[in-house]
Amino acid sequence: MAYEYRIKDQHAVYFITSTVHQWVDVFSRQDYADIIINSLNYCQKEKGLIIYAWVIMSNHIHLIVQSHENHLSDIIRDFKKFTASQIIKAIENNPKESRKKWLLWLLKKEDKIWFWEEGYHGEEIDKDDFFQTKLKYIHMNPVRAGIVEKEEEYLNSSCADYYGIRKGKIEVTFPF
Repeated sequence: MAYEYRIKDQHAVYFITSTVHQWVDVFSRQDYADIIINSLNYCQKEKGLIIYAWVIMSNHIHLIVQSHENHLSDIIRDFKKFTASQIIKAIENNPKESRKKWLLWLLKKEDKIWFWEEGYHGEEIDKDDFFQTKLKYIHMNPVRAGIVEKEEEYLNSSCADYYGIRKGKIEVTFPF
């Protein structure tokens, strides 16, 4: 599946999904989700990543992204490599992590980190109606998972930005 979805146009808008290896619920702890948030913020400032929408679920992330400056596939590759190593370090150094031994057993083998599933699901968004479909899918993810009743209540998402309720943890570029 790693090569089933490829970024062909490096500067187009893409819907991207990245999943934690074995679908492990790592992001149920905010400390680890914050590593994703900080890294995405860095990619915006330093690598030219444009983020239209995002959500961090317990074991995967969805993004609608683009870059005019750098190849999108390079940004995603670097993001995944960096966040994998940082989250593993955070797990190792977290004295309150009750799942530490199990998480490290699943996500690290002989000093090799396997945090993210290989590749990522990426679909080019070339029409407004497809953008709107993916935007709704991203924002409704926490509702479908039974985490919140209303999509705008979920804090690790761009939904509240779109509803004008509050500014989210990641700067969102509105497409229109």
